[in-house]
Amino acid sequence: MLDLRRLQILKEFADQGTIAATAKALGYTPSAVSQQLSALEREAGIALLDRTARSAELTDGGRLLAVHADQILAMVEAAESVLAAQSGVALGRVTVAAFPTAAVAFAPLLAQSLRAHEGMQLVLRQTMEGTGSRQVGTGEADIALVDDWSGRRPDSGAGKLRHFHLLHDPMVLAVPADHPLADPNRPVDLHGLRDEAWIAAPHGEPSRAATDRLLDDVGGAPAAAWEFEGPGTILSLVARGIGIAAVPALALTAGAPGLAFRRLPHGVPAREIYALVRATSIRRPAITVTLRALDAAAAEVRSTLGDTLRRAADGAVDPG
Repeated sequence: MLDLRRLQILKEFADQGTIAATAKALGYTPSAVSQQLSALEREAGIALLDRTARSAELTDGGRLLAVHADQILAMVEAAESVLAAQSGVALGRVTVAAFPTAAVAFAPLLAQSLRAHEGMQLVLRQTMEGTGSRQVGTGEADIALVDDWSGRRPDSGAGKLRHFHLLHDPMVLAVPADHPLADPNRPVDLHGLRDEAWIAAPHGEPSRAATDRLLDDVGGAPAAAWEFEGPGTILSLVARGIGIAAVPALALTAGAPGLAFRRLPHGVPAREIYALVRATSIRRPAITVTLRALDAAAAEVRSTLGDTLRRAADGAVDPG
């Protein structure tokens, strides 16, 4: 009988193209991936990979089985979800992957809500932005909190994925508490901020692209004084007077002493935040309960952000 986990590894190999990339995607060592694929070959009774000293590629049989593996894994999960739905009881482990600011904002609310379901175990993993979709696709995570800056409808992966909208998250301006723009009577004029020392995420990060778009109409973004990953680090530098920054409003839910926040002009870049789940798992009660808990948590986060943005419009300062 074909082992389902090994079929998952074969499917990932078909997507990634190399054993090294497959190992990295799944969190295994290359030797472990190679061993599992060899075991799957013995189960299948045919060669699945054409190996050389430096590379490996799928044989015709390997490609055929990889196509069927995708269908088999989806059917098994759908069957498990239907059977679990018969009981109507939320049981088992649910793994949620979240990018850092979402993990900070949602984790306490989600954990508190799911405590009422004694048969459930919540595992929330903080991941790098952009990896949540892959983890849901490979089965490493059941649900992922993902963000999208494009403004377009997210890709459903040919109907295999479902997106549930949680938040609209605009960028706000963060300045030190003693900055002139901490004064609510001063209007936020991006032209006047063109020559400020800006702190931004590195090039290639979505929030950096949003900062660059924000300043496009005033001659483009100046050279950043500093480039750092993570809004928490950026805000700590702003609080120390190193510069100013534009950050997603969600970053403010973690608290940021010594800063003032101002709402940015109309048309400011924003991202949409979604809960992403495999379509085949939605009927599983534990997944349904978790999605509902995420929706309730999002409502509370929206309320908190609304208060934050109202204060930002008035130039509110958190002195720490």
